[in-house]
Order: sequence, then structure tokens, then C-alpha cells
Amino acid sequence: MSQPWDYIAKLVCIGDSGTGKSSLTIRLCEGRFSSTHDVTIGVEFGSRIVPVGPPASDSLGIDLDRQPSCSPPSSFASPKKDFLEQSTPAGLPSPPLRLQDPPVQKRMKLSLWDTAGQETYKSITRSYFRGASGALLVFDITRPSTFASVTQWLQDLRQIADEGIVVVLVGNKRDLAGDDADVNQRRVTRQEAENWCRMNDVVRYIETSAKSGEGVERAFLEVAERIYRNIEAGKYDLTDRRSGVKGYGATGGANGGAPRTITLGVNDAMRSGGNGWSGSCC
Repeated sequence: MSQPWDYIAKLVCIGDSGTGKSSLTIRLCEGRFSSTHDVTIGVEFGSRIVPVGPPASDSLGIDLDRQPSCSPPSSFASPKKDFLEQSTPAGLPSPPLRLQDPPVQKRMKLSLWDTAGQETYKSITRSYFRGASGALLVFDITRPSTFASVTQWLQDLRQIADEGIVVVLVGNKRDLAGDDADVNQRRVTRQEAENWCRMNDVVRYIETSAKSGEGVERAFLEVAERIYRNIEAGKYDLTDRRSGVKGYGATGGANGGAPRTITLGVNDAMRSGGNGWSGSCC
């Protein structure tokens, strides 16, 4: 029986209340949208397994952030190279070329922590930033005040989370920004958001609609793929329980062996004080 996933990573969804963080998580994990949702108290959880690395990543068009080298890692080999090069001693016929084995698709389990956006719960939700390897910083494109808040959210995140956390800015409620000027409720432009990303060293801006599903998978896959490339670059200790990323089969405690995983729906109640998670990754 093959392993269900190769890596597990902790992601947090942060931003002001009412921006649609819970709706994005529900759309990704359960494939549905509800027009009514209770205000998140503390943190809610969800999970989903997604493909990372080639061949699935070929269609994402993510710019490589790696330094050029003489021999790039095999996982980033060009898909156009169909044959293996083979050398032969002088005077002997060349052996027949054989097709290169297709890359084995890697899979990552995203452990999604949907945090409350209300000021009342900030002292609680900030503690859940620890150990996160990725974050979706969400605002509502129809409410400029939520966009103005993302700078403070980012500062809080970078003070608490590990250095190098992958952050993507998400402008939600894209369905309310139609082409018809009479119904277009957009108040934050794409240009404003992209300029903010450049000024604050955030890798990408993506617009989403939890209602229609537009851009939702792309936003999460962008974060997952960048985490995977950091794994390939050796930036995480996959055996360290404090790391935001773990490899399948890494020792997770006294019992050793493959870690025990629990998939919780995003509407499940938060465990009292979060103590059952011991502050570790997932």
C-alpha cells in the first residue's frame, strides 16, 4: 500500500473578520460554499492532500526563485528531455536509447488553520502562527479597511512565525467585481495589491471567489508548491517536531514510525485552548 502523502505542512489563513477565510477553507476542503457561516472563535481546522512538484506543477507557471547551478536538481529536470544520454567506449556501437521514467508525483497534506479575525481573539490566534510554513493573508476587495489591515497582520505573522514563511496575499470576493460598472463593488484594485506585495516582499497576489471557486485552488497550490521547493532546497528539518513541515514516516514522538494524522472538518470545534496540539506542526 502506497503512502497517502509525502509531506505535511501547516498553513494559516489570516486577515480581518468577514473577509471569507473560513469560506475559502471550506471551498478547498469540502468543495462547497455557504452564504451563512458562524464567526470563527479561535481557530478551526481542515486538511487536504494536493500534488506538488512535476508533472502537476508544470501548469502553475511559478517563477523559479533558486540560484542557477551547473546541475539543477533532478526534480526540476525539463519535461522535454525524453531520453537518457549514454556514453560508450570508442569503437563499440551505441546502445539503444530508452525512455526516461516519468517523475513520480509528490503529494503534500495541507493542515489548514483558519484563524479568527476579530481583535478580541488576536491574543489567541497569534499563538497559532508558530510552526506555520505557509500563510494566506486574506482581505476583501470590496472593503478597503481590510486591505489597510494586511500590513499589521503581516508584521504580526513575521514576528512570531519562522523566518522564510511563504506568504501569499489573497483578494477574496472576486465575484463582486464584475465588468458591469453598475454592479461592480471592487474598491481595491489589482495594481494596488500587487504594489503592496512588491513593497512588503510577499511572493504573489491572487484574487479568489469562495462563492464561485475561482482562484481558490490556485492560491493554496501556490503556497504548497513554494513550500515543496523549499523542501527540495533543504530549508527544513523534516524530523524536527517544531518545524512547519514533516516528511511521511518522520518520528513524531515516543511511539516513532509514521505520524498519526487526524483530519478535522473546518466546522469542528477547537480543542480547549489548543492544548491537544502541543504547539507542534499538524
